Amino acid sequence: MGSIVKGYITDFFTYETTKSVVVKSWTVGIINRIVQLLIITYFVGWVFIHEKSYQNQDTGIESSVMTKVKGFGDLNGELMDVADYVFPQQGAGIFCIMTKVILTKNQTRGTCAEVGKSFNCSKAEDCKKHFGSILSNGVITGVCLNSGNDTAGYCEISGWCPAEDDGVKIKPMMDVENFTIFIKNSVRFPLFKVTRGNFVSTMTSDDIKKCTYHPKTNPYCPIFRVKDVLTYTDLKLSDLAYKGGEIGINIEWKCNLDHGIDYCLPKYSFTRLDAPFAKNAVSNGYNFRFAKYFMTENGTEFRTLHKAYAIRFDVMVTGNAGKFNTVQTLIHLVAAFTSIGLGTVLCDLILLNFLKGADQYKAKKFEEVSMAQIEASLSQSPDSQLSLKPGIKSSYDSGAISLATTSDQPI
Repeated sequence: MGSIVKGYITDFFTYETTKSVVVKSWTVGIINRIVQLLIITYFVGWVFIHEKSYQNQDTGIESSVMTKVKGFGDLNGELMDVADYVFPQQGAGIFCIMTKVILTKNQTRGTCAEVGKSFNCSKAEDCKKHFGSILSNGVITGVCLNSGNDTAGYCEISGWCPAEDDGVKIKPMMDVENFTIFIKNSVRFPLFKVTRGNFVSTMTSDDIKKCTYHPKTNPYCPIFRVKDVLTYTDLKLSDLAYKGGEIGINIEWKCNLDHGIDYCLPKYSFTRLDAPFAKNAVSNGYNFRFAKYFMTENGTEFRTLHKAYAIRFDVMVTGNAGKFNTVQTLIHLVAAFTSIGLGTVLCDLILLNFLKGADQYKAKKFEEVSMAQIEASLSQSPDSQLSLKPGIKSSYDSGAISLATTSDQPI
C-alpha cells in the first residue's frame, strides 16, 4: 500500500518539458507548411481583412426615421392627396399608401340584414348556428329576414347598419406608382459618440428637391419613387394594387471609422416582406378598416366605414461601426500565432500513427529520465548526452535531436 501511495506522489511531483525532434521528411514538411499557410491565410484574409477583428465594434445602433409621401391620384373619380391616402399621417418609419378603399356610408347603430351567402337563411334555426360568429359585421340576433316564403333571406345582426359589403368591384388608384417617398434618417453609435444622417455633406437643398434615388447614378438621394421601389423588388403595381402588400426599405450603416466619419454612408435595399403569403389564398395582401364619425342635427351619430387596401412600407435601420483597438488586435494576433501550432499537432498525429518508423519517432519524442540516470551519466562522463544512441545526432539549435533517413521515406 505504501509503495502505491509513494508511486502516486512521485508521479505527481514530476516535471515535463518539450523535447525537439527534427524529422527530415519531405512529406511531413510539406504537410506542416501547407497547414501553416492555410491558417495564416485564414487569419489575414478572413479574420483581419474581411471581419476586421482588429477593430472594436459597436452594434448598438440608435436610429430615428421620419417619412413624407407626395403625389396626387384618382380613386373612384375623386382626387386624392397625401392626407387622404397615407396612414398614419405622422410620418413614422411604418406607413401605408392606400390603393383601394371600399366605403360604407351613413352607418348608424341598429339592426339590419347581414350580407354574404354564408348568412343566407330560410328560417330562424339557420341563423342560430351563427351565434358567436366573428365573421359577421355585427352580433347575430337569431332572426331570419326574408321578403317572402319562396325567397332566401339573410340573418339579422345588431350593430352598425347597413352592413359592409366588401365584395364590390372597385378600380384601384394606379397613380400610386408616381408618388414619391422622402426618408429622413439619423443614426448614432453611442460607443464612439458618432452621429450621422442620410444626407451626404455635399448635398444642397436644391439637390434634394430635384434628385430621385438610383442605386448606381444617385445612391445617396433620400427620395424614392414608388414604381422604382417595386421594380427593385421585382414587382409591379398591379401585383399589389388590388390586395395590398408589405414592402421593406432597409437602410444599412456599415461604418469603418478608421477611414473617417465622412465615409460613413447609408446603403439602401428593398424586399417584399409578405412574400411567404403572396400566393396564400387564405390571407394574402394587406388591408385594414377605419371610420370617420359624424353627428346629425338631432344628435344621432353616424359614420362612414373605410376598408382600405394598402401597400405598407416598413423602413428598417441596421448597421454597425468599427474602429481600431489595440486590445482586439493583440487578442487576435495571439490567437493567430497559437493556431499556427495546429500544424505541429497534425504532423505529430501522422508521424505517430500513419507513417513508417512511427515507433522510432515515438521512442525519441517521449522519453523518461530519472535523477539517478542523470547522476550516473554525469559521473561517467560530464560531457555525455543522455539516451543518445549511435546514428542519432544532436543538432546545434536548442539541443534538438535530428532523425535522418537514407531515403525519401519519413523516419
